[in-house]
Parts: sequence; C-alpha cells; structure tokens
Amino acid sequence: MTDLLKKTLSIISTLIIIMGPSNSLGATTAPQTREELEQQIKDRSKQLETLNQAIQTTQNTLKNVQGQKTTLQKEVKTLDTSLKQLDLSIQSDRVNAQKINYQIDSIDMDIEDIEASVIRKNSSISDLFRELQRNQDKNTLMIFLENKTISEGLLATKSLEDIRSQLAVDIQSLKELKDQYRQKMEDLGVKHKELVYHEENLKNRKQITEETKQERATLLSQTKEKESVYQKQLSDLQKLQQDIANEVESMDAQLRSKVDPKFLPPLSSGVLGMPIKGTMPSQTSKCDVENCTQAYGATAFAAYGYKGKWHNGIDFGIPLGTPLFAAEAGTVLATGDQDKFCYKGAYGKFVLIKHENNLTTLYGHLSKYIVSPGQKVERGQVIGYSGKTGYATGPHLHFSVFATATIPPATGKYPEGISPSKSCGPMPYGGDLNPLGYL
Repeated sequence: MTDLLKKTLSIISTLIIIMGPSNSLGATTAPQTREELEQQIKDRSKQLETLNQAIQTTQNTLKNVQGQKTTLQKEVKTLDTSLKQLDLSIQSDRVNAQKINYQIDSIDMDIEDIEASVIRKNSSISDLFRELQRNQDKNTLMIFLENKTISEGLLATKSLEDIRSQLAVDIQSLKELKDQYRQKMEDLGVKHKELVYHEENLKNRKQITEETKQERATLLSQTKEKESVYQKQLSDLQKLQQDIANEVESMDAQLRSKVDPKFLPPLSSGVLGMPIKGTMPSQTSKCDVENCTQAYGATAFAAYGYKGKWHNGIDFGIPLGTPLFAAEAGTVLATGDQDKFCYKGAYGKFVLIKHENNLTTLYGHLSKYIVSPGQKVERGQVIGYSGKTGYATGPHLHFSVFATATIPPATGKYPEGISPSKSCGPMPYGGDLNPLGYL
C-alpha cells in the first residue's frame, strides 16, 4: 500500500473517531431555516441593546438619587429603582438565553453540513482508493503499454495521474473539514457555558428580587412610613457606623505597617483580574474608569463618609445583582453577613479569597454569594452578586486587596483572615494595598 493511501485511511479513521455519531446538543427550539435563525439572533441582539440602554438609564437615576440628602423617600426610591433594574436584568438574561439557543441551533446546522460533506468526501476518496488499488502494482510505463494506441496510453496514464491529484485534493479537504468540525464543537461548548451562566444569573437574580422586596417592606414597617422615625434610626446607625469605622481603621492601620513588599508580587496590570466585567483600570491612584466610583486611600468621601478617614479598597458603582468574579484562582477563606451583627454598619455580605500569589481579596456589600469557605475557585469564576448590604449608600462592590502575610491567622473559632470585632461580629482584616496596582 502506498504512503498516500495509508495517509488517507489514517485521516478518515481519525475523523470518524472525532466526530462520532451525529450531534444534536443544545437544539432546544423548533427546526428552522438558517435564514430564520439568523433573523431570530438579530432580533434578540436588538432587544438586548434596548434592555442595556434601559439598565443604564436606571443606573443614572440611581446616581442622581444617591447624591440627594438621606431621607426615607430617597431610600425607598433607591430600592424601587434597583428593583426595576433587577427586572430589566432578568429580562436580559431571558433574551440572552433565547439568543444563545438560536446560536446553538445554527452551530448544529453547520455541524450537520460538515458531517454531510464528510460523507460525500469519504465516498469520493473510497472510489479513488479502489481505482488506485486496481493499478497499485503497475507503473506508468506498464499502463501506457497495455493500451493499443499511443493516444489511449497517454489518456490512461493521464487519468491515473488525475486520480492521484484528486486524491491529494480530497485528503486536504478532509483535513479542513476536520478542523472546521473541531472549531464548531469548541464554539458549541462556549455557547453552552454562556447559556449556563445566564440561567444561573436568572435564578439568582429572582432570589435577590424577592429579598429586595422584603427589605423594602421591612423598611416601611419599621419606620411606620414616617420620616421622623427614619431619621432617628439613621442617627443611631451613624453612631454605630462611626464606632465600626474607627475600629476597622485602627486594626487595618496596624496591619498596613506590617506589609513587607518583598513578599508581594511586583506591581503590574493583570496580576489580578477585574472583579466585574468592564474596562481595565489604569495603574494610577485615581479611579478614572467606568463604574469606579471611589478610589483607594484618603479619598474625599472617606474624609467624612467613613469616619476612619481611609478607604481600604476601591468601589464599583454597578447595578444590583451584577455578577462578581474571583480576581484570581484561590481558596475561599470566609463568607459572611455582617448585617446579622450590625445592620448597615460594615461590609454586609462578603467573600474573602486567598490566592497563591500572597494576595487576599475581599468582596463586600454583596446581595448574594454563591461560594462557601474552603471552596477552590478559578480566576473569573462567579462568586456572588453586587448589592447594598452593610454600610452602602447604593448598590456597588467594595473590592479590597490584602497582603496575605498580614491577615489574622486561623483560630479555633474563626478562619484565617477573620477576627472578632467589638461592634460587628466576625470581621475580615488585613494590611490593605491599592487594588489599582494589580488590576
């Protein structure tokens, strides 16, 4: 058997193994033409553009509300606007899921076309293979001499050369089909991951919506819908917030003094990934990018808003229920809900993750976390959703980076990174660093 024929058989066998039986993964809608699918995808894309614009409009409304004096009416309006935003996000997840299902159906059609092409190409190669086998023991001279005339001999010789040339072309085509098939299968896998992502968002955002509605009802019930009652509660809360801020800053300041740069990764963009989807911030001391609403350190807001005069992270003003991502692979040290100990006084719902690069990251004010202590997470994995739990004037993410060597060691009662506070139960602590130096 010639090398060319052996190569042909090898490619055919490989392709059959890779492709297996006909694929129907992800086909969730009724069979449609390719043109109908493309139109459905375009329609969903337009719907998503409209929804995204509406979400941005409500975000602008929230920013305006947060700049107003703190009143019961402002708090209720913030909750109502956040609920509207959640509803738009839920609609967006539904439309995204529909769009992805149509894209999956379109990829399935491409795969079916490739499979049909492979069958035709295999048939063509088989015919050529049989023709070559009939002549495999003959050289060109023998084939030429077998014919009665010179013209017939030349024609037979050329025919054999044409068969060999066509076989080479078909082998190359088969290779290309194999590559196309692999790419389509990869595309299909990506789309299925995207579908799971939006389905999880949809489920979790529905839960966040119900919890936010309950928060609104509780607020109105506790204040009896009276501004005077709300202001009295606010005054008491501000005193608690000051006690907590003073305690946290006192501890963090001590731990900052213990930070040893030689144990830290060099300052460089990309050491940590963004905890939200969006523009990468520049490596400056200022929060000069979209969604970043407060920088690190002695910011203007911290001077009066945090009582301790220091902001130990950066804030991202984002819609309630926005997915949050682990900034790097690591282990979840702790999760918690500080509202159970000091309502609206500290980080609220938080996640603390220890990484292998000697950094530990904190994600605060979450509406929901979906990881648990001891769990291993990958960079970019969804760990929870943004919220306004704890000391938060509106929905946002507080993101801190600690030098791991400075976080409290584990004790019998508390995990690594957590120490008891006097005013708000278990508290995450560490020598804080400017996150913008690593994002």
